[in-house]
Amino acid sequence: MKGCDSAFGEIRQAMRCCLTASNPFLAVLLGVFIVAFVTPARAQSTIDDVHIQPRTERPIDSQIPVGGPKLDSGSKPFKVLVDLVLVPVTIMDGMNRLVRGLAQDNFQVFEGKHPQDIRYFSSEDAPVSLGIILDVSGSMSDKIQRAREAVVDFLNTANPQDEFFMITFSDKPELASGFTEQVEDIQAKLVYATPKGRTSLLDAIYLGISKMRHAKHSRKALLIISDGGDNHSRYTQSEIVSQVKEADVMIYGIGLYDRRFSTPEEASGPDLLRKISEVTGGTSFTIDNPNDLAQVAKAVGTMLRNQYLLGYRPESVSRDGKWHKIKIKLKQPKKIKFPSLRVYAKDGYYAPAE
Repeated sequence: MKGCDSAFGEIRQAMRCCLTASNPFLAVLLGVFIVAFVTPARAQSTIDDVHIQPRTERPIDSQIPVGGPKLDSGSKPFKVLVDLVLVPVTIMDGMNRLVRGLAQDNFQVFEGKHPQDIRYFSSEDAPVSLGIILDVSGSMSDKIQRAREAVVDFLNTANPQDEFFMITFSDKPELASGFTEQVEDIQAKLVYATPKGRTSLLDAIYLGISKMRHAKHSRKALLIISDGGDNHSRYTQSEIVSQVKEADVMIYGIGLYDRRFSTPEEASGPDLLRKISEVTGGTSFTIDNPNDLAQVAKAVGTMLRNQYLLGYRPESVSRDGKWHKIKIKLKQPKKIKFPSLRVYAKDGYYAPAE
């Protein structure tokens, strides 16, 4: 994949969710048909991009204060000697379009109630360690081909330096492919994804987080594609939420659900994906048409490629091993006003313990 600047010119996608349980309909946006909603309340969702002219008089490197660390985005975000905390941030406008071109002074970072000095800022497309978690339970039989295509389309948005692995799950999760930089390696394993059995989604997420401990990039993300709620895992939702908070891995979920849920587990599926993804700074999408999988997967890839990376040193460095809450606030650009801007970023981090 080319660098961030050229990629922005090539990738323009629109996503819109227009489905409700009692009044389903499809909307046409830029000729792309997508049925997606982000929350259980089924709010509308589209993805495009919004351009703000970047400041040309201040290159990104000069936005790092004097004395700040010269850090490339492949550095480890936590448990480092300088105690630098890195926070990937995605910004969406009121129409769920990606907002790009913001500068460092458009952001404020708070740890707890205390404002922090941003010591590192970047909007470049840095390499990512990506994990695919694919549902191959029996209910995926009539959707598996579209799911395979979605995985390939997602990986085709990748940076050449990215690395990938894939986990499939039914009665239990299995590592289908270890880390590789070749998309073809994942494609070859997709051929053998045969739907059968039940849905051990939470166990698969646990395995994905464990695998990420061997990632070589500091930016890490999981993409989950599933058509049902969990009904066969050993781990509980609360245990997995604790794991993902500690792991510093962004999670994106694509839930493919029928309009009517046949079991309580299926009914809880959208909310499960939402809760697990949002705490990491990611998000989830719910669709009811397998043909929309590829477009939604591409949109997730676009979100990953259009992030800001903020770095700060906590004013009060604490090696207590506890959870430290983070809040990102925006200051509107003076020349361009948006009716509403939404911030997608992780809620906090665990400090290293002595």
